[in-house]
Amino acid sequence: MAALPTEPGDEGYFVREVEKRDGGCLRVKQCSRGDVGCVVWDAAIVLSKYLETEQFCDPAAGINTWADKTVVELGAGTGVVGLMAATLGAHVIVTDLEDLQPLLETNIQDNAALVSSGSVKAKVLKWGEDVAEFLPPPDFLLMADCIYYEQSLEPLVMTLRSLAGPQTCIICCYEQRTMGHNPEVEKRFFELLLRHFESEAIPLEKQDPEYSSPDIHVLHLHLRP
Repeated sequence: MAALPTEPGDEGYFVREVEKRDGGCLRVKQCSRGDVGCVVWDAAIVLSKYLETEQFCDPAAGINTWADKTVVELGAGTGVVGLMAATLGAHVIVTDLEDLQPLLETNIQDNAALVSSGSVKAKVLKWGEDVAEFLPPPDFLLMADCIYYEQSLEPLVMTLRSLAGPQTCIICCYEQRTMGHNPEVEKRFFELLLRHFESEAIPLEKQDPEYSSPDIHVLHLHLRP
């Protein structure tokens, strides 16, 4: 996992390489300038590698949870999490705001050779707005490091409630930050979230042994009955 300059002619981009367990390698472009969505955050790498752990994928036992599953990634940014799911056989929609679509499309095209049995496409989704085109509810909702701005918390939870069905598993990964207003924003997010969802924390021993950290948390969320 390394941040590397891209080939000449791609000024303004850097590439984050994410090695897969099958020997493939995702090459994900991130912008050298821009808002939070332009960067491959560590939580996105942790979540990407978590999708490959044996509880989901065990080739020796013929297990692949992701095969033919429907997946929506929220706040996809560079799209690395959704791309990983697509390479594992899922049918993925990576979503973010309009200005992130060119970066998402670039990364989808650059990694198309790794997506064989699955699929991936990018769409605009602004939290709190209509989600009809993303229904019926997907099998999985994925989100990595989406807890940034206080003003986005209620729209995010609204979108989760609108998209999730009784069988939908939301996998949320976030880095716990202690500076500034981050603890207050995190606390408020979970106050809103846990009104509607049950949460299960995934211990470090069930995450990728190399790509995990005590400061980065992985949660499984399901709608309350």
